[in-house]
Amino acid sequence: MTESKNIYSIGGKLRDLRLKNGLTQEELADRAELSKGYISQLENDLTSPSIATLIDVLTLLGSSLAEFFSDDDESKLVFTPEDYFEKKTEKQTVNWIVPTAQKNEMEPILIELEKGESTDADIPHEGEEFGYVLEGAVEVSVGGRTETARAGDSFYYSADRKHYIVNVYDGKSKVLWVSCPPSF
Repeated sequence: MTESKNIYSIGGKLRDLRLKNGLTQEELADRAELSKGYISQLENDLTSPSIATLIDVLTLLGSSLAEFFSDDDESKLVFTPEDYFEKKTEKQTVNWIVPTAQKNEMEPILIELEKGESTDADIPHEGEEFGYVLEGAVEVSVGGRTETARAGDSFYYSADRKHYIVNVYDGKSKVLWVSCPPSF
């Protein structure tokens, strides 16, 4: 009888995948709308996830059931809206449009801001960020500098200063935003 290459428990494989994606248990729990304690229990094989929960967690970690339980290292090439992971709040909607991006060099998201709303101010970190305004207009604030980008405009900056965007349009603004390395 031959042993499988993946001799880890489900919890151990989830932990390895989370760490590979550079996420803390708390960050994963927040994105999955689960508790940090539950993520810890999963990783330590103290509880078993439902199939739906496992699918949600794997999607956030850039994987799928088939990939998770397979020895094949083929990466997905095309992503459709069904693959996206969406997080909505009262002021914004964020879609991770390449759910596997946490394991890549860059992470694209699609962000929609309601009128007058802003993203949280991101503290300085390593890397660069790029945005393309699809709809509306946003003020881009980086350090002490603020400029307006309208539909069809793009922005690009080093993320080593405090940064955020504010919707200054009369309606909803939509921005394709790419962070390198992943940070969303």
